[in-house]
Amino acid sequence: MVKHSKTLDDVFAALSDPTRRHIVERLARTDQLTAGAIAADFAISLPAVSKHLKVLERCGLLRRKIVGREHHCRLNPRAMRTAADWLEAQERFWNAGFDKLDELLSRTADKE
Repeated sequence: MVKHSKTLDDVFAALSDPTRRHIVERLARTDQLTAGAIAADFAISLPAVSKHLKVLERCGLLRRKIVGREHHCRLNPRAMRTAADWLEAQERFWNAGFDKLDELLSRTADKE
């Protein structure tokens, strides 16, 4: 069964970009980072990094808190859970199918 979810689509669209995946990976290893600290990892401008952060924020993967002129960013694990749950369901489906195929092939080999 195919379930369509705008949230899930947005999360996967956001994660389709390697720069945004790198940002997510970096934030996963720390509590929070400023936008400037995140931008320091890339050879692109701060406005370009800011656009990536906005995409992550719109789909719910990132939460931003503004303190003065600094933008503090942290991951929102609930949004990531949506994607992980979908992937786990797909893994269960495919593993069950492969198990059935393996069983069928074993029975066929036993008959020969």
